Amino acid sequence: MGIEYKRRYALLLAARDSEYVKKVYGGYFNVFVAAYGDEEEEERWDMYRVVDGEFPDMDDLQSYDGFIVSGSPYDAYGDDNWILELCFLLQALDSMQKKVLGICFGHQVLCRALGGKVGKSDSGWDIGPRKVNIVNSCSLFETLFETLPALTIIECHQDEVLELPIGAEVIGFSDKTGVEMFRIGNHILGVQGHPEYSKDILNNLIDRLLSQDSIEIDQANEARSKLEIQEPNSKCWQEICKAFLKGLWNEYPSIEQ
Repeated sequence: MGIEYKRRYALLLAARDSEYVKKVYGGYFNVFVAAYGDEEEEERWDMYRVVDGEFPDMDDLQSYDGFIVSGSPYDAYGDDNWILELCFLLQALDSMQKKVLGICFGHQVLCRALGGKVGKSDSGWDIGPRKVNIVNSCSLFETLFETLPALTIIECHQDEVLELPIGAEVIGFSDKTGVEMFRIGNHILGVQGHPEYSKDILNNLIDRLLSQDSIEIDQANEARSKLEIQEPNSKCWQEICKAFLKGLWNEYPSIEQ
């Protein structure tokens, strides 16, 4: 007999593994499962490399408890075939009320797919730790958020959510980005930052962006300086995301930093 899992999740990978992440972590799949999975639970995690046109079978969607859309070097407002197909999939998951967690590009493409607008930030790149203020006006998540201070998260993006879809609500913002986190009902959650990133992953990404002339040396130095003096609240962010995926937003105990 095969193993019976309590929950089943899928990572929709919108980026290709970097050589560094493959060497150190065995690929982004392992990074995401370590951050958002739960070793104490009987969970099954699958991966679909949507960036390469690999998607779950539509007939299999109902068997999943939740989905995560990863970050990506691509623009969420692009018209690549796989991005358009991903938008169609996200619309289907929304109609099914499936839990979907979008991270960075995933946060943005979720917004686009469901009727919002994304684009380049007027203030340019945001790389490094950033303090996010949690909005306490969302009664659905009050149990989780009422004891949370502003939380620092690792950022790496030059695009952002410009307009939210109808029915969406901002639940996190920063001094640079107006929509750091949004939700729709109890099944859609977008997070602009990267709870799954470690400092070494970001440092390697900064090296690659520099080598591609995507950022200036001053931006790289500033990001590294902030990393040295600010500690991201990664574990807390990961617990927030796991609570969302498990449907525990209303009953999850207070999370300490």
